[in-house]
Amino acid sequence: MGRLLTVNLAIVRDGAWTGRMGRSGIDKRPVSGPVHAGPAGLSGDTVCDRRFHGGVDRAGYAFAHEDYAWWKESLGRRIRPGTFGENLTTEGLDVTGARIGELWAIGSAVFEVSAPRVPCRVFAGFWDVPDLIARFTQRATPGAYLRVRTPGAVTAGDPITVAHRPGHDITVGLVFRALTTEPERLPDLGDVTDVLATDISDRVHRRLARPGSTSTSTC
Repeated sequence: MGRLLTVNLAIVRDGAWTGRMGRSGIDKRPVSGPVHAGPAGLSGDTVCDRRFHGGVDRAGYAFAHEDYAWWKESLGRRIRPGTFGENLTTEGLDVTGARIGELWAIGSAVFEVSAPRVPCRVFAGFWDVPDLIARFTQRATPGAYLRVRTPGAVTAGDPITVAHRPGHDITVGLVFRALTTEPERLPDLGDVTDVLATDISDRVHRRLARPGSTSTSTC
């Protein structure tokens, strides 16, 4: 059993780094009290670029607090919960090892693991680290996008229970590596393409049809 360390909602920012929208909700900050999670996302959160973020397949984004330690040491700076743009900062939960389609019960809500996060230029600009995408890709602990299967309220400190773990062995980490550094693993994803976030599933099918494609950026 894991724990929900913080629930984080967006502070909308603008600037040259925000990409084509000119504003971004990637800067998320911890909040107190219960937050409603529904199919479209968390109440009070803001998604500026809905072409690549948010929606039913990405109603939430979870990142493991344990993975912060490497980044703190690598970059030599403090990293607070929400800095990765995650709504849910977890503790004691293997997010990278979560299986696609896995269900997490948090508070009165149930979430389904739908895809890994693939980084983009906005993320690098927000951190002001030009090679952040390359670092993030090599580190390969991307966090997990989530669908909301049962709407409900989540609160910092809630326990996280894995309510269902599928029988396959396709994890968040494996999908991420197949999309980035290990394209030879793409055929292994066939069993979960109907569960993956729709755009990720489409990308897998396109890559299989066009071997050698290596583009990964989503925005």
